[in-house]
Amino acid sequence: MASAGSMIGAGLCFGSPSMVGLKQSPRSSARPRRMAVVVRAEGQTINPEIRKSEEKVVDSVIITELSKPLTAYCRCWRSGTFPLCDGSHVKHNKATGDNVGPLLLKKQ
Repeated sequence: MASAGSMIGAGLCFGSPSMVGLKQSPRSSARPRRMAVVVRAEGQTINPEIRKSEEKVVDSVIITELSKPLTAYCRCWRSGTFPLCDGSHVKHNKATGDNVGPLLLKKQ
């Protein structure tokens, strides 16, 4: 079994905004420079060994104090509304054969 560090670092892409196509605002001498870090797991499964016999791994947590009856949080790192799930895991699962799904928080 690979160590957590090697599993995490193996498929992640780190880059400054200019490296990933984001525009930086002009620098002002009065403002400190802000940097954004983009983290993506590319070209491999996100879930290498957890409950692989299931079609999609989805966990639910029941919480008493939530504003909505159900909130889905992304676990595939591809959501356009991250940290909330937008269903992007479906495309990822089809492309990689993975079975990652959202974390569901349910109001009790």
